[in-house]
Amino acid sequence: MRKWRSESALDLYNVVLAAVLFAAPWLFRLTNGTARVDFWLCSAAVVALSLAAIFAYANWEEWVNLLVGVWLIASPWILGFPQVRAMHFAIVIGALVVFMALLELWLEYEKVHPMHASATPEQH
Repeated sequence: MRKWRSESALDLYNVVLAAVLFAAPWLFRLTNGTARVDFWLCSAAVVALSLAAIFAYANWEEWVNLLVGVWLIASPWILGFPQVRAMHFAIVIGALVVFMALLELWLEYEKVHPMHASATPEQH
């Protein structure tokens, strides 16, 4: 039986963020069609990647999630969102997705490459 990774909680948080991102056009009455489609596509990508990471973790899933987060941060300028609310929302959700992906990558790295602080004697 497959063991639950404690880092999978971060993927669950990403699924929640993606759900909020998907619902954002209705929650915040965003009228920009470009922002709406961008939010829906990005939320679908984050959900798919996060669920894949929960059931079969691979580093590439977190790297792609990181790229989706960076895209969300940059998309208001690239796609030209005229609504300030849509811009701020994309930046905040993107930053949170980036943070979760980097945190999970760091935690996984630390598991494989633990600090060897105890190997070096402390100087008194």
